[in-house]
Amino acid sequence: MIIIGITGTIGAGKGTIVEYLVAQYGFKHFSVRSYLQAQMQALGMPDNRDSMTLLANRLREEHSPAYIVEQLYAQAAQQHTHAVIESIRTPGEVEALRAVGGTSFYLMAVDAPQPLRYQRAYARGSSTDHISYDTFVANEAREMQNSEPHKQNLQKCIAMADVLLDNSKDINHLQQQIQAFVENIVS
Repeated sequence: MIIIGITGTIGAGKGTIVEYLVAQYGFKHFSVRSYLQAQMQALGMPDNRDSMTLLANRLREEHSPAYIVEQLYAQAAQQHTHAVIESIRTPGEVEALRAVGGTSFYLMAVDAPQPLRYQRAYARGSSTDHISYDTFVANEAREMQNSEPHKQNLQKCIAMADVLLDNSKDINHLQQQIQAFVENIVS
C-alpha cells in the first residue's frame, strides 16, 4: 500500500493531481477539505476558507498537529489500497504520515505562479474560492508560514516534499511529471 500526501499553494492543482492518481492508478482519495466540511456542517459553521482554517486549527490544537490526517490515514489503512491524502498543510502532518507510513509514504508538492493560481481557483467555482485577488493573496500569506505546529505552514510542507511539481503549463505537462514520479515509486 502506497500513501501519497498532496501539498501545495492555493489553486496550484492539488485536486487535478488527485483526479489523475485516482483515474490512472486507482488510488483512493481522502480529502481534508471534505472531512472539515462534514465537521463544519455538523457544527452549523459557514462553508468558507476562514471557517475551515479556524476549525482545522482548533482540531489540531485540541488533539495533535496531525489529528486530521491521522483520521484520514486510519481510514486509508482500512482500505488496503493505494491512497492519496489531500491536502497536507502542516509540518506535523508530514512528520506523522512519514512516521506511520514509513517508506510507503510520499509527499508531492505542486506550485504555479500566483496570478495563474488565482484564475484557476476562481474558475473552479467553490464557495471558498469566489474572493477578490487581494483576499486570495492575504489568505495565502496567512497559510504560508507559521511557527505554531497546529497552524498551516505551506512553505515548510513544500520544502519537505519528495517531489515538487510545476503546474505553470498545460495539464499534459503536469500529468507527465506525476506519471514519472508515480511509476518510479510503484515499480
